Amino acid sequence: MPRQKDRRQEVIPLLLQLQRECGGGIPVGRFMEEALYHPRLGYYAATIRDVGKEGDFSTSATLDPALAEALAEWIRQRSSEREWKTVPVIECGAGSGELAGRVLQALDPLTRRRLRYTICETSPNLRKIQKRRLFWKGVRWETSVSDALRRHHGKALLFSNELVDAFPCRVFQKSSTGWRELGVRISNDGSLEEAPVGPPLQEGWFSTFEALPEGQRVERHDSYGFWKHAWSPFWKEGSMLTIDYGDLSQNLYSSRPRGTLRAYWKHRRIEGMQVYARFGLQDITADVNFSDLIARGELLGWRTRTYSTQAAFLSGNSFLGEEASSAFKVLEQEVG
Repeated sequence: MPRQKDRRQEVIPLLLQLQRECGGGIPVGRFMEEALYHPRLGYYAATIRDVGKEGDFSTSATLDPALAEALAEWIRQRSSEREWKTVPVIECGAGSGELAGRVLQALDPLTRRRLRYTICETSPNLRKIQKRRLFWKGVRWETSVSDALRRHHGKALLFSNELVDAFPCRVFQKSSTGWRELGVRISNDGSLEEAPVGPPLQEGWFSTFEALPEGQRVERHDSYGFWKHAWSPFWKEGSMLTIDYGDLSQNLYSSRPRGTLRAYWKHRRIEGMQVYARFGLQDITADVNFSDLIARGELLGWRTRTYSTQAAFLSGNSFLGEEASSAFKVLEQEVG
């Protein structure tokens, strides 16, 4: 990893060049893409060292061991329903690998013998951490969900925990002329400011937020949608669990006029303009709009089986439409 002074000498020219390419302002989503996934300077691609108490943030997998037990039971139930002889499981974005290890340990012996467990991970640093923790458990790694699905002939149970929020999101703000996309502008001295980029937008998607006041900010994880669209043709049969913090559209921005965009650095929550500071050294994230995930899944031909809070999922009482009672939600979609 480059030293701090060397990083600054690389980051400022990178952002100035990106700003020129974008026509005078870098959309927040594009800024996040570089800050998180630039091959040399990005947080997930090159900087992250671990997840948990030794890292910059903790996930529900590192905090609550009951999640692994619930996932193991979900794997057992869904594979039994489908009467699969082998049980292909794909975990997308496994973090430190701690959740995978706990799931494998919690599985009953019969299901474990039939299991074919694959982790899809794009971060080289996290893949190294996962392999140190799981090398003895017979886990396989892929960088592409498409490749993992092809190997299992399109049949798999997929799940992710706090993956959607790791994707770059676009940020929009309501103005007197309509919704405008927000971007970041950088000066030659490296200082940053927010500013609208492009003309007002007239997409039907914004009608959901018509009642929100002027100045309200909202986020949209378009990059996650593109990612799912890329591998969805290879998924022919199975179920998928998406676990993350967020809510449905109608609840997501209640009492949040500045939206949910934030950063985490050494377990500190960072807001405001400091979200754009420490380029590549801190995580940048936003809450997940589960209404978007449901709608995008339906466009791909997926059926929504359950949507619940994580608390309900852990207790085995998940059902579609439950009133939100915790920050984390669980969405189950299926195909075939």
